[in-house]
Amino acid sequence: MRAYDVVIVGGGLAGCRAALEIARTNEKLSVAAIAKTHPIRSHSVAAQGGIAAVLQNVDPDDSWEAHAFDTVKGSDYLADQDAVEILTRSAPDVVIDLEHMGVLFSRLPDGRVAQRAFGGHSHRRTCYAADKTGHAILHELVNNIRRVGVEIYDEWYAMQLVFEEGEAKGIVMYSLLDGSIEVMPAKALLLATGGYGRVFNTTSNDFASTGDGLAMAALAGIPLEDMEFVQFHPTGLYPAGVLISEAVRGEGAYLINAAGDRFMASYAPQQMELAPRDITSRAITREIRAGRGVHPDGSAGGPCVFLDLRHMGREKIMSRVPFCWEEAHRLAGVDAVEQPIPVRPTAHYSMGGIPVNVDGRVRCGPDGLTAGLFAAGESACVSVHGANRLGSNSLLECAVFGRRVGAEIAHYVGTRKLPEFDEARYRDRARDTVRELLNRSGSTRINALRTAVQDCTSEYCGVFRTAEVMQTGLERLQALEQQYDDVFLDDKGDCWNTELIEALELRNLIVVGKTILASAIARRESRGAHAREDCPKRDDANFLQHTLAYYSPAGIEIGYMPVTIKRFPPKERKY
Repeated sequence: MRAYDVVIVGGGLAGCRAALEIARTNEKLSVAAIAKTHPIRSHSVAAQGGIAAVLQNVDPDDSWEAHAFDTVKGSDYLADQDAVEILTRSAPDVVIDLEHMGVLFSRLPDGRVAQRAFGGHSHRRTCYAADKTGHAILHELVNNIRRVGVEIYDEWYAMQLVFEEGEAKGIVMYSLLDGSIEVMPAKALLLATGGYGRVFNTTSNDFASTGDGLAMAALAGIPLEDMEFVQFHPTGLYPAGVLISEAVRGEGAYLINAAGDRFMASYAPQQMELAPRDITSRAITREIRAGRGVHPDGSAGGPCVFLDLRHMGREKIMSRVPFCWEEAHRLAGVDAVEQPIPVRPTAHYSMGGIPVNVDGRVRCGPDGLTAGLFAAGESACVSVHGANRLGSNSLLECAVFGRRVGAEIAHYVGTRKLPEFDEARYRDRARDTVRELLNRSGSTRINALRTAVQDCTSEYCGVFRTAEVMQTGLERLQALEQQYDDVFLDDKGDCWNTELIEALELRNLIVVGKTILASAIARRESRGAHAREDCPKRDDANFLQHTLAYYSPAGIEIGYMPVTIKRFPPKERKY
């Protein structure tokens, strides 16, 4: 297998933006992008609502400082404020650059990029392409990286990170097409593998979001940061779990309970439906718990609430949020012009991830950095989202830090030699792993065990948590982990063996699930998306710090790292 200057694992927005910037910075560098799906099928295409940037097209009073404050406040003061400053200062230039690449943003009547309101933002700063913003951006980025000569290895599954003595040296990968195993050396590796929503049973994430990059890093001895902070999006379509974008509420939709009341008035009277996601998800859960939920047929006492668009009118719905109308109609049989949409919280986004500095260099602990290893996007934790991400800041993070990390990598590999390691040993080990899985004669089906893992994580580490419940969940997850050795595969073939990929992904889901639960048990406070009913207050004295979770089969060790605070000292979070 050919060696490259840079290998990017992941074909989504962060990885593609980094690849483009590497080529822009030094066109002589060889760059490969490895993706287990075709890049256009990466989960970035599912990002609907928009990308935040202070363009001042509809709100001349907006500023990057206001955007930074909203982001830090939304994070419940756990975001690193140096990273937030980079994010918000860079946003306008990054969005204009995307527009110049050909991204078809929605427009104001005078031709400028349109901007809408979004939850937790104090100004209308979210740029959008109807409700298919991620789709519009990723398509142009993939076209651009092809144009500059980035080599794309699509439908290759990354099995293992080659990481020796604190240095990343390459990647071990499996071809879905023919079952071949290759080892690809590189001067630098970028992990941009996205999130892990599939560790939960109800999620807005696609089936490929199995935390592969995070698990590879954890199994190599790299800590994972702030894994207890999992965002539950308030408006997952019931019962499918797919996303009904926050753009719908940004355009004026209401949340109503069984009595027809806009209940957010009781939880966030100023922001109402545009309160941050953690607050809105908890409000919906409390309404359901109190018996004020609805069934999809409108009867009281059900497992969801209604998202009501009817007052918006057909023209606005079909022009501003057509994809959300289509999803509700296709998956729930609801015509949102005439009927309210049944919704409830769904696992959506990972605030935590692989710890990195502001240049994307992966940390090996609170103070040190790895060599040759970078991360960006949802798989990384820089941390610009802290304990809770604001909507439309995720695409922004991918674009801003994808560009920044790409430039850093291009400079980093300029004087770096190709690392040496025993490729045959890694190739043989991977072949043994595959052979062992294919030859098993166990009695546990992959789907049954995966469902049990997802049910366990959802039941014991959901919107509301307690130490007792989470400890039970961790013990059950550890028991389920023991069953992994009993998994068997029906498909013994080399060609397009998706069952084998599911077995490898299941291992990663278990690693990620255990890390989430262990991190959440250790954080004895409520902050952002981490809501402890047995510790209902935020505790800055003890927990204004980032969690670092070190995985091993024997158990997970928890450490901590300081939060960077600059402009905005922590204070009570009210909306």
